[in-house]
Amino acid sequence: MRAYFIPAAIAASIALAPAAFAAAAQSSTGAIKAYDAKAHTITLADGTTYTLPAKFKAAGLKPGEKVQISWQLKGNMHDATAVKVLK
Repeated sequence: MRAYFIPAAIAASIALAPAAFAAAAQSSTGAIKAYDAKAHTITLADGTTYTLPAKFKAAGLKPGEKVQISWQLKGNMHDATAVKVLK
């Protein structure tokens, strides 16, 4: 019985590991390099581009402003869930 348990536990941990990482929200902070309202994207000074939700309303986001972006990785896209302007 124990001979089956260990391989099954290892297989389950390997199979579930990517799901745990995909669901974890992350956060990045930086200055805005570019904001494209039509494309719904924000690019930070480090060159990373974040896709904003379709219903996102930006009040006064402009290049040079420091923001904190909460995001999740979906495929190879940084999908933003929240943008907070920092002072």
